[in-house]
Order: sequence, then structure tokens, then C-alpha cells
Amino acid sequence: MAARVVLLASGSGSLAQAIIDSEELDIEIVALISDNPDAQALTRAKEANIQTFVIPMKNSRDEWNQGIIQTVVSLSADLVVSAGFMRILPSDFVNRFPTINSHPALLPQFPGAHAVRDALAAGVLVTGTTVHWVDDGVDTGPIITQMEVPVLPGDDEATLHERIKKVERGLIVATIALILPTLERNV
Repeated sequence: MAARVVLLASGSGSLAQAIIDSEELDIEIVALISDNPDAQALTRAKEANIQTFVIPMKNSRDEWNQGIIQTVVSLSADLVVSAGFMRILPSDFVNRFPTINSHPALLPQFPGAHAVRDALAAGVLVTGTTVHWVDDGVDTGPIITQMEVPVLPGDDEATLHERIKKVERGLIVATIALILPTLERNV
């Protein structure tokens, strides 16, 4: 029985697309959830006949938290994949649903929303990407996999981030394949 996967994405959806296009994963992508009604990720999911939900941030963080939790409960997800989702998930969520995240740096270095910029500012020669379990901190969960990406002379934030994204797409798919046998399935 294929694992039921929910994707979370806020932007272009290139990571989500890599998962959607993957033929080696024994998964059923049951939905893509976005906090951004204009996210290209929603269009990508719809084109792949994947159910979509938009749960925009509201005035009440508690209301948003409950909305995303109730949506994922209704989908009977075995795994949640944060693929460019730019919101911090509530502890009730990450303690209830196995959730992984892809981050564009070699954690624990450069956590947070500006990892690529921070790596360039620090002058590192190597950065990369990390897939980790999500806990209730910001990019603090246990690391599952990592891959290095060199920082090249003349790199700016856009060029470096694009090279990281190429590696990230393959790593997220490989990591899902790696952890699938360890998941408890909703039956």
C-alpha cells in the first residue's frame, strides 16, 4: 500500500514537482497545501490532478494552526513533506504528523529563512542542503540526509540558490525513499 503524502509549499513548487514527477517512490500524494493563494506550487499540483488546499495566515495564529492540523487529519497522511513551505508549523502539528523539511544549507549552520544569503555573508566555501525531521524549533530537528554544494567565485544569492535547488530536488526524493519503510501507515 502506497504511503499517503501531503506536500506543503509556499512558492514556485520546484521541490514539490520533483516529488510529483518521481517514479521510484511508492507514494500517493493526497494533497498539496499552501499558505499562499498565488503559489505556483498550487498550479503544479492541479496539473497533476492533486487536490489542493489554501490555508492563508489569519489574524489568529491559533486559528491557522487548527486549520492546518484539521486538514491534514482529514487526509490521513502517513508523511508530510515541507517542500519550500515558509511557515513555522505548530508543535501540535509536528508532534502528531511525521514531517520532513528540505533546507538550503548544511544544518546546523544557517537555519532560518535566509540560509543562502547567510552562507554567502559568512564566506563559507561549501554549503549545501539538508533534509531533516521537523520538530518545534526552526530547522533544529534531527538531520536525515545532507549534500554539499560548493560556493563558486562570483556566486550571488540567486546563482548559489539555484545550484542548491538542483541538488535539493534529488535529495528530497532520495530521502523520502529512504524513510518510507520506517513509516507507520494509516490503514
